[in-house]
Amino acid sequence: MKFTWCAAISDLGVMMLCCASIIAVNATALAADNWPSKPVRIVNPYTAGGGVDVVGRAIAQQLSELWGQPVVTDNRPGAGTTLGMEIVAHAPADGYTLLVSNGAVATAPALYPKLNYNVSKDLAPIVLAVQSPYVLTVHPSVKAQSVQALLSLARAQPGKLTYGSVGMGSPAHLMTELLRAMTGTDMVHVPYKGGAPSTTGLLSGEIQVLFSPISTMLPHARAGRARVLAVSSAKRVELAPDLPSVAEAGVPGFDGTSWYPFFAPARTPMALIQKINTDINRILQKPDVRSRFLAMGMIPAGGAPEVLRDYLAVEIKRWGKVIADTGVRAE
Repeated sequence: MKFTWCAAISDLGVMMLCCASIIAVNATALAADNWPSKPVRIVNPYTAGGGVDVVGRAIAQQLSELWGQPVVTDNRPGAGTTLGMEIVAHAPADGYTLLVSNGAVATAPALYPKLNYNVSKDLAPIVLAVQSPYVLTVHPSVKAQSVQALLSLARAQPGKLTYGSVGMGSPAHLMTELLRAMTGTDMVHVPYKGGAPSTTGLLSGEIQVLFSPISTMLPHARAGRARVLAVSSAKRVELAPDLPSVAEAGVPGFDGTSWYPFFAPARTPMALIQKINTDINRILQKPDVRSRFLAMGMIPAGGAPEVLRDYLAVEIKRWGKVIADTGVRAE
């Protein structure tokens, strides 16, 4: 009889636990249905202007219209983008503070080993919104009409060619370091304080080589002020279908695509993550939004949160190895 009584108590406990779980799930779903009930902030770890700002503001405007609540972008630059990321990592997990960033979210762990947050544990992936290839560009004075010709020239004149970037540890810097590491070439790095100065450096001939956003450099190439050799992405892109990828042009495995993800603080209810993911995916499929991004050299991506989670893991590992192997240090 004692055994039966204990078993009954045990069964009752299980039933209560199940009921509590169902109530919690329903409460979370209800909270997602009623969310947002106040303004939502999207933190951008960069200053105003630039790719991250363009993506963040474009999506924020669309979300404001969809949700009926203000969605504002909050520029929080500093500490090599890690300040803004830390703000979101430590924010309440209620969906009212989000992060828009770029590939820096994957390179920060290797560039800044003493971060006050863990990218993989403290940020919850929402969606990989947009991707944007760079183009490998040379000044017209460089006697190279292809990637292989450029690499041959660099090997024949080690340390003579100079390449630019927007700063130490920036995408353009890491892409060129990856290219150098994969091809055994020696070029001298010239860091600039932003995209415009680096572009000017290439156009003036101050530097000879530059990985630059495709939308920035294609107009100059068409005007004969620069020569574009290849896109940085693993495959050709619809923005410039006649342009080969660096991988296709003789460096198999090369991929330096810039990407723009959205994150929330870890422990944000999955119902909210799924709602934001669904709504951003819906926005990215709108013809006017897609056309606007394509005109800026950005390709709408989208997908489930798991797609971003897996992509982030690959990027952290890949660029961490590049940074370790080449000794790149942040400014």
